[in-house]
Amino acid sequence: MKYKMSFSLLAVLFLMHVTAFAQDPNFYIFLCFGQSNMEGHTKFEPQDTTANKRFMVLEAVDCPNLGRKKGEWYPATPPLTRCNTGLTPADYFGRTLLATLPDSIKVGVINVSVGGCKIELFEKGSYQSYVATAPSWMTAALEPYDKNPYGRLVEMAKLAQKDGVIKGILLHQGESNTGDTAWPSKVKGVYDNLLKDLNLRPTAVPLLAGEIVSKEQGGACASMNAIIAQLPQVIPNAHVISSEDCPALDDHLHFTAEGYRKLGRRYGAKMLALLGYKNVRPE
Repeated sequence: MKYKMSFSLLAVLFLMHVTAFAQDPNFYIFLCFGQSNMEGHTKFEPQDTTANKRFMVLEAVDCPNLGRKKGEWYPATPPLTRCNTGLTPADYFGRTLLATLPDSIKVGVINVSVGGCKIELFEKGSYQSYVATAPSWMTAALEPYDKNPYGRLVEMAKLAQKDGVIKGILLHQGESNTGDTAWPSKVKGVYDNLLKDLNLRPTAVPLLAGEIVSKEQGGACASMNAIIAQLPQVIPNAHVISSEDCPALDDHLHFTAEGYRKLGRRYGAKMLALLGYKNVRPE
């Protein structure tokens, strides 16, 4: 009898442990990475700061000024990347999802991005050589990630997988690789490594890649959009998000706050379509 009681107690404790750390299938998590437009170049405005308890960000760095600690979930109000960054497409991506998804669904984002970087910064096997030659102004952004943004993204994603399910990856990068016809294959290398390191199936985790500032908005690197358009040819589950009519700043590289909102809504509308929600208008 004593043996049976001990066995039963162990069984109950095991079930309690499993329940406490079980994934919530209704917590949809999205990984975000890239350079300055995903990092958040433009200052956010009061209308962008309303919190929604169903939209969360997993902080990738310690931000004492925001009262946030690395590896913990917080309401997803900007900044979503580092402690002093601006508005990103991820902000309105999440808001767009919640406007359509059932109330039982939560959305979480993890954003690890570095302004000015090439895609090579996220190459798992060779990022060290890129970091070694990075300019001093970039080093300041690399330090909070221990100079390994890819590693930090995977570290945070593994933590997030204890809480929810990774449903997609958002990329906005390319300005620093303008003219690089090998860019799609380099992105595929990063994407494949993420899938492998996080035990994800490519058919279940689409990659959404945004265009950079368009030619009609005076984009200084707009020619790169033709190369970005080739991404679905090397990654079957990749989808390109148009930047057409997304307002840009006078630097011809970054979007205005309204440009980020519009682009983020388009990311969201595409993700909703991939989740089976049809006829969602991004604007």
